[in-house]
Amino acid sequence: MGTGHGARLTILRRKAFVVTVDPSRTSALRDLFDAVREGRLEPAEAEARARQLQKDPFEDLGFARVDHHRAIRQGFPEVVFGQGKTPDQIARISRAIVERGHSLLVTRTDAAAHLAVTASIPDAVFHEQARVIERRLPVERGRGLVLVAAAGTSDLPVAEEAAVCAEVMGNDVDRLYDVGVAGLHRLLAEHDRVMAAHVIIAVAGMEGALASVIGGLVKAPVVAVPTSVGYGASFGGITALLAMLNSCASGVAVVNIDNGFGAAAIANSINHLP
Repeated sequence: MGTGHGARLTILRRKAFVVTVDPSRTSALRDLFDAVREGRLEPAEAEARARQLQKDPFEDLGFARVDHHRAIRQGFPEVVFGQGKTPDQIARISRAIVERGHSLLVTRTDAAAHLAVTASIPDAVFHEQARVIERRLPVERGRGLVLVAAAGTSDLPVAEEAAVCAEVMGNDVDRLYDVGVAGLHRLLAEHDRVMAAHVIIAVAGMEGALASVIGGLVKAPVVAVPTSVGYGASFGGITALLAMLNSCASGVAVVNIDNGFGAAAIANSINHLP
């Protein structure tokens, strides 16, 4: 190092190495350790799951990138939206999910896709009314009961999507159907079942009033699902959507039109809170 006038001062710096830890993986490992300690999981199974955590977080199939770490981050694996996908695409995505040891849930799908899926996953189940393919695995159970209430029989495809999805996610589900406000006594006759629920999913088209009625009766959170059921002035569910958004009952949250899966996901999150 020079000391004369104008000499350049040279400082040697030690290079710093930063180690980044993925918090989602750390949390997942901690959950595995806790499960083994509490006797809920065999050490061999915990080892197998730990190995899965070291694999790539997603798998590139060319036409889709399957998110294998969705369960680590959000508590449930990636769900496949079947509408717009070919049966072969659905089958390949489903196989990738199942091969990583995850529960399978495909929404907005049909019998042709189910046939393609069962070629490699023979125990996959198709719920025709719900339009759902699923292969469920044991998961942490929700704290309480999820009640799915539907205003009319025409709302059942959306209600069943919500009910089946909630069950696959690990919740006990009670179905209460055809209890719309045109015959309010039908709902009031089931008062005990309504009050027993920890979370309620209210599914209704037409004027969408069921969510407000239930919301005014219970202290449990209500997830409202407007459906596209109704005559012309229902505008494909927009009337029910706006009615639910403008509910004067407190504790009512609203998802998109016909989005039974979205309602199930929210209800599942609430029902799994500590």
